[in-house]
Amino acid sequence: MMGLAGFSFAVPWALLGLLALPVLWWLLRLMPPAPKRQIFPAIRLLFGLRPPEETPYRTPWWLLLLRLVIASLVILALAHPLEDARQPLPGGGPLLLVVDNGWAAAAHWNERQATLADRLRQAEREGRMAALLATAPGADGAKPQIQGPMPAAEARQALGRLEPQPWPTDRKAALAALGAAPFSEAAVYWASDGIADPDGADQRLGERLAQLGSLTVIAAPPSERALLQRPPENDSEAMTLHILRPAAGPGRPFEILATDRQGQLVARQTANFKDGDTQADPAIKLPVELRNRIATLTVANEASAGATFLVDAQWRRRPVGLVAGADTGREETLLSELYYLRRALGPGTELREGTIQSLVQGGLSMLVMVDIGTLTAEETAALKGWVDKGGLLLRFAGPRLAENAEDSLLPVHLRSGGRTLGGALTWEQPAQIAPFAPTSPFAGLPVPDDVRIFRQVLAEPELSLGEKTWARLTDGTPLVTAERSGRGWLVLVHTTANADWSNLALSGLFVEMLQKILALSEGVAGGEAEGALPPYRTLDGFGRLGAPAALATAAGPEVFDKGLIGPDHPPGFYGNEATQRALNLGTNALGWQAIQSWPSGATIEGATVSVTRDFKPWLLAAALALFFVDLMISLALRGLLPGRAPVAGALLLLALAGGFASAAQAKDDDDSALNDTRQTRLAYVRSGDDEIDKASQAGLMGLALVLRQRTAIDVGEPVAVDPAQDELAFFPLIYWPISNNGIAMSDQALRRVNDYLKNGGLILFDTRDGGASGFASFNRVARGIDITRLIQVPQDHVLTKAFYLLQQFPGRWASGTVWVEEGQGRANDGVSSVVVGSNDWAAAWAVDESGQPLYATVPGGQRQREFAYRFGVNLVMYALTGNYKSDQVHVPAILERLGQ
Repeated sequence: MMGLAGFSFAVPWALLGLLALPVLWWLLRLMPPAPKRQIFPAIRLLFGLRPPEETPYRTPWWLLLLRLVIASLVILALAHPLEDARQPLPGGGPLLLVVDNGWAAAAHWNERQATLADRLRQAEREGRMAALLATAPGADGAKPQIQGPMPAAEARQALGRLEPQPWPTDRKAALAALGAAPFSEAAVYWASDGIADPDGADQRLGERLAQLGSLTVIAAPPSERALLQRPPENDSEAMTLHILRPAAGPGRPFEILATDRQGQLVARQTANFKDGDTQADPAIKLPVELRNRIATLTVANEASAGATFLVDAQWRRRPVGLVAGADTGREETLLSELYYLRRALGPGTELREGTIQSLVQGGLSMLVMVDIGTLTAEETAALKGWVDKGGLLLRFAGPRLAENAEDSLLPVHLRSGGRTLGGALTWEQPAQIAPFAPTSPFAGLPVPDDVRIFRQVLAEPELSLGEKTWARLTDGTPLVTAERSGRGWLVLVHTTANADWSNLALSGLFVEMLQKILALSEGVAGGEAEGALPPYRTLDGFGRLGAPAALATAAGPEVFDKGLIGPDHPPGFYGNEATQRALNLGTNALGWQAIQSWPSGATIEGATVSVTRDFKPWLLAAALALFFVDLMISLALRGLLPGRAPVAGALLLLALAGGFASAAQAKDDDDSALNDTRQTRLAYVRSGDDEIDKASQAGLMGLALVLRQRTAIDVGEPVAVDPAQDELAFFPLIYWPISNNGIAMSDQALRRVNDYLKNGGLILFDTRDGGASGFASFNRVARGIDITRLIQVPQDHVLTKAFYLLQQFPGRWASGTVWVEEGQGRANDGVSSVVVGSNDWAAAWAVDESGQPLYATVPGGQRQREFAYRFGVNLVMYALTGNYKSDQVHVPAILERLGQ
C-alpha cells in the first residue's frame, strides 16, 4: 500500500505504467503524423523544380506532451487514487480493536460498528493485519479471548458477527486475555461503552492498552451514554419510573413505551432529563386495570437490555375490595375493623370499598371480608360465582362470624362461640404462632416471638383439616385455613383483622402474610415462586424478548434479589406461562456512573466514519476530454476540419458518443429485462447503505440456494432495484430493508410500487430491529402505499403452511411480529401484497461464497436460522402460488358438487 498524508492508491502496482512514458515519447517522436492531403494540378509541380534536401515532418512537441498527459491520467486512474481524511494508522504491529459488547454498548452499537469497520477498511488498504477482542462473555459462557491477528477483511466479517450481550462486560477477563496476546505492539482502538467498573477494571484495561501503542478511545459523550431503568414504584395514582444516565449533562428528552405481553402498546409517556440531572422520574397515570396489563417498559430509541424493564406480578397494583361487618363510625381509628388492612394492603394495591355485589362486578384480585356473619342468598351466589372463576375471598373472624358459623363460603366448618383467654375453651396464657410448614404459602417467613393470639374461632375436626391449614398455633389449632373452590380460593384467618383478639395486626408478619395471600390471586403459588424458576423468555442485548438463551439455567431467589446476571442467568422472565418472575439489570446497579478519565496520551473521539475522496472517475473524465481535444487537433493538422468544422466535428463526436452510450444502455436494459424473464429472480431494494445492501444480496443468495436444494424452484442471482427507475414487474418477491435514516418515496417510485402491488407483486418490508422502533420507520418509508389495514399473521394464514408448517417466523432476531394485510376478498385473489416485519431475515439467510452463514442468529442459534430459511421458502411459495394451499381445503366440497 502506498500513501502520503491521507493520499493512497487502491491498485498501486498500476503506477508501474509510468515507467513506460519515455518509451511512449520515443515512439510518438519516431512516427510522423499522417500526411496532409491536398488537391492540386500535378504538372504545375514540374515548373521550377529544385532538389532541395528534405527532412521528415515530426509531431509537434506540445502535441506529444498532450498525449503523454493523457497516458499519465489513464495510468493514475487505473491505480485508483484515494484521499482519506484520516491519517495513516499509527505505530507498528496489527490493528487491535477492543470492543465493549456488554448491554451498555447496544445504545450506540450501529455507529460504533460502522466506525470500527471503517478502521478495518483503512487497515486493509494499508496492508496491515487486525485482531479483535470483545470484552463481554460470549453467549456460550466463554471468557473474552483475542481473535487474530488475521487479514483485515476477515476481521471485518468477525466484527459483523459480533452482537451486544444482555449482561455487563468482564474487563478483568479481557485484561487477562491481553496478557497472552501474540504481539507486543499494536495500533489500538477501544470502542468503549463509557461505563465505569466499580472495581476499577476499566482503568487497568485502559492503561494496559496504552502500553501496547497508540490508543484511540471511541466513546459517546458522558451524558449520552446508555440509560438504565431502576425498579418503578406503583402507588394508587400512577406508576413512577426511575431512569438513570451515567453522568450529568444538558437536558435530554426521551419517551417511554409501555407494552403488554402480546407486544401491544398500552401507554406512551414523554419525559426528559433536566439540565444537570442524572435521574428522571416520569409517571404513567392510567387506571389500575390498564397499568396491570403492562409487561414491558422501554425507553424508545434506546435499544438495550438496561433501558428495558420487565414487569412481573410484584409490580402490578392489584385491585382489592374491603367489606366490614358493620359501620362502626370509627374508620380512621386504631379500633376500626379495616384500619390495619388499609395500611397493610394500601402501598401495593388499589383498595376499593363498597357493597359485595358492586365490588365483585367491578373486577377484583381479592375480596377481604371482615367479620361478616350472615350473607343474603344474592350475595352468596355472586361470591360463589366470582370465586369459582378465579377470585380469592379472604375472610377474618370476629364476634358475628363466631355466632353464625354455618356459612358455605368458608374453607372449614366452625364451632359456635370460639375460644377465648379465660373462657370455656381457655388458655392459661396467650397462644403463639408455630413455625410455618414447608408446604404453606407462608413458608420461610420468620415468626416474631411477641405475637400473641387471645381469641380465635375453632374449626371442627375433619380428615382434611391438616391439608387445609396454612398456619397454626403452637398447640396445633389452625390459625389460617384455605380451600380451593373452582379456580379460586376461600381463605379464613381465625382471628380478627384488628387488635381486638390478637396483636398480629400490629406486627410486620401481618403485612407479609397478606402479601403472600395476595400473590395467589395472580396465580402465583408461594412455594413455587420461592424455588428455582426455569427461563421462560429472555432479553437479548438490544432489549428484545425472545426464546430463552441456550445457556440459560433456572434461577433461584438469590439471583432475583441480588440481580446476578450473566450468560447462565440473562435478564428476562423466569417460570412458565402462569408463574413468571422478572430478572432485570436495574435491580442491582451499584456504582452506575460514566468513565471520567482515560489513560494519559489516549485520543478520544466519537463514532465517525471518514470521508474518502475517489479520484478515479475524475481522472478518467479528464483523460477522455483531452483525448477528444487531441482528436480534434489531429484532424485539424490533416486539414480535415476547414473553417468552423472543428467545432462542428467536436459536437458531432460528442453526439455520437452520447448516441453510442444511449444505444449501449438501451441494449443493456433489454438484455437485463430478457435475463429477468428467462429465470425466476428475487430482488431487493437498494438502501444506500453498503453494509445493508451487501447483507440483502447475500441473504437472497442464501435463500436461493435453499430453494434450489429443497424445492423445484430454480432461482437466479438476486437483483438490486431502485423503485423510482427500475421495472419491478419481473420479480415475484421484493425484499425491502428499511434503514434508520430511510426517507419517504418519491411520487414516481410510489406510482411504480402501487402498480407492482396491484398487479400481484409481493414486498417484504423488514425494519431489521426486532420490533424496537415499532411502525415508525415503516410508516416513514411506506407512506402512500395503497394497502389495507395490517394485522398479525393469523394462525391459519397461508404463510403458515405454504410449504412448511410454521407458527413462528424468526430471522436474525426472533422477537418481532409479522404483519399482513387483512383479508381482501377478491382483490389479488385474497393474497396480501405486503408482509411487514422486523426480524432481519436477510441477515439470517446470508451466506458467503463458501455457503457459511455471515451473521449470528440470536438467541436460537442454528435452529432459529433453520426456521428463518423455512419462512423464506414459505414466503416465496406464497408469492408464486398465492392462496392455493387454502383452496385445497375446499377440494372435497368441489368434488362433491361435481358428483365425483
